[in-house]
Amino acid sequence: MDRHLFYGFYIPILIAFFSLGIQPESTAQNNENHMNENIGDTPDKELQRKHLYRLLGKLPERDRPIGVEVIATEERDGVIIQKLLLDINGLELVPAYFSIPKNATGKLPVVLFNHSHFGQYEVGKNEFVMGRKEMQTPPYAVALAKEGYAGLCLDSWGFGERSGRAELDIFKEMLWKGQVLFGMMVYDNLRALDYLVSRDDIDEDRIATLGMSMGSTMAWWLAALDERIKVCVDLNCLTDFHTLMEQGDLRLHGIYYYVPDLLTHFST
Repeated sequence: MDRHLFYGFYIPILIAFFSLGIQPESTAQNNENHMNENIGDTPDKELQRKHLYRLLGKLPERDRPIGVEVIATEERDGVIIQKLLLDINGLELVPAYFSIPKNATGKLPVVLFNHSHFGQYEVGKNEFVMGRKEMQTPPYAVALAKEGYAGLCLDSWGFGERSGRAELDIFKEMLWKGQVLFGMMVYDNLRALDYLVSRDDIDEDRIATLGMSMGSTMAWWLAALDERIKVCVDLNCLTDFHTLMEQGDLRLHGIYYYVPDLLTHFST
């Protein structure tokens, strides 16, 4: 097993939530100055989750039916990989890859994998099954399956088969409509989680989320918002948002993860 994957799954330094009261003590101390009289101070985690979710803008209903079409199935290195087309948001269909060990039986643990950014919009979910030079070898779909895990990865808005429009254009159009780009990205992944727990071959008590860079930020949000996720693995995650402002480096980061009013209520 690749050492990065080993460390990611078995060293308990996994979860960094948006001030949900379960962050490492050192992180909590560093953020203390940013937590005055905001929702992040309350011990009511369910209230925190609801408030955090509301910051994500106008979102589709969480209980709308989910449609799934299997587009193709292939075997690769002892792994069954299905290409899916998911109807999860009612606005546009979402291509995804689902992976599972070839000879799997019973209910399996699953990893909801979140792809990275790198300014390479054409890659998207292909990172999960084909890998990329910045990440480990073999690709995570294969590595996870060899350890007995199923996996799922979506194309985020503007990536992979959903690419073609500029990220900034998508962000601005959504803003006019009361939507938040990152909110819509989070919503798709939360609905992907709903799809996973509906499958007969998935153990809903053993769900993890994993990602690198943009994918790691997504992992934070998903784990913060949904208690069904038991493990959060973030690789090369992004900066403390207050530090990004203090250093005057906002221009150096893509616009996708800017959520209105976030820092009024939470720290990172």
